[in-house]
Amino acid sequence: MDPQTVFCPNPACPARGRVGEGNIGVHSQQKRRYKCNVCDKTFTETKGTPFYRLKVAKDLFTLVVTLLGHGCPVQAIVVAFGLDERTVKSWLARAGQQCQAVHEHVVQQPRDVGQVQMDEVRIKQQGAVVWMAMALWVRTRLWLGGRVAHQRDHHLITALVEKVRACASALGGAILFCTDGFRAYVSAIGQVFRQPIPTGQKGRPRLRPWDNICIAQVVKQVARRRVVGVVRRIIQGTAQQVDAVLQRSQGGGQIHVSYIERLNGTFRQRLAPLVRRTRALARQSQTLHWGMYLVGTIYNFCTEHQSLRLPGLIGGHKWLSRTPAMAAGLTDHCWSVHELLSYHVPPPPWRPPKRRGRPSRATKLLIARWCS
Repeated sequence: MDPQTVFCPNPACPARGRVGEGNIGVHSQQKRRYKCNVCDKTFTETKGTPFYRLKVAKDLFTLVVTLLGHGCPVQAIVVAFGLDERTVKSWLARAGQQCQAVHEHVVQQPRDVGQVQMDEVRIKQQGAVVWMAMALWVRTRLWLGGRVAHQRDHHLITALVEKVRACASALGGAILFCTDGFRAYVSAIGQVFRQPIPTGQKGRPRLRPWDNICIAQVVKQVARRRVVGVVRRIIQGTAQQVDAVLQRSQGGGQIHVSYIERLNGTFRQRLAPLVRRTRALARQSQTLHWGMYLVGTIYNFCTEHQSLRLPGLIGGHKWLSRTPAMAAGLTDHCWSVHELLSYHVPPPPWRPPKRRGRPSRATKLLIARWCS
């Protein structure tokens, strides 16, 4: 037990989320509990992870989550391990919540994304049809997020573009969006990728679109269930800007959406309800939501991508494998599923409560110590 690598998870503690500040001590070696010297609260080392208050062994939970993240149906896990179906689905929800928190904390940070491809997947749910929209950072093959909705409309695409905006930086270079011919992408990108113009006056400031935003569409012409032609068109930006982004992100070539379509195939392979003509249909959209984050996070952090490997120079390795998170500079090694589930997501920084009157001396000391 190393108190220097642990932070206080108490939401009311001024030292929450701070690591290496000397406020954490060991409370019990046998029960593996820590104590915060600021709020005088004790907590276990599994607090904030799916292993918290788990009644079974961690290895069994990790094994079941690994199978769920690689396409094993719930019914097969129930028969193989003798578990209840409700237990397996609750474990899926636990793992999905953890993966979503890790994704929002690690992946959703502003950076130069270059080219982004987006697409939607039609999913047959029990008694209904839902849509899953996803986005991919082409250069690193990093899954940027997704959204599940009952209709393929402007609200679904806008929610997806907002997730892409959380991962993009306005200070970077040009951003190229490659999509299909769905017209909602153009309006959603123009609506989301805007920034306010400060004027110093009261009221809402004017919003101006980001610079160097390019939009390209790939429209497939289908006849008798076969693709007979492909139309590529640039909706926004110039051909020179699009060619420059293509050269920087994929080494040249032409406009296409092959990378996101390949990712759709990976999700259909690893998420049982997405398999075509399957009997393992999902009853609720929330199950698809947690499964999407589970598969996407395992793909980002725990799956080595063959197209991302580098020539080996150290140790006699012919190739050095990399995950999308390693290619994006988010991690320095391939995570295991247990490491992903054990990751502690820190809470947001503490902010002093707003109260009337002057703050007390104790509040001033806390602000000076933990708000710097």
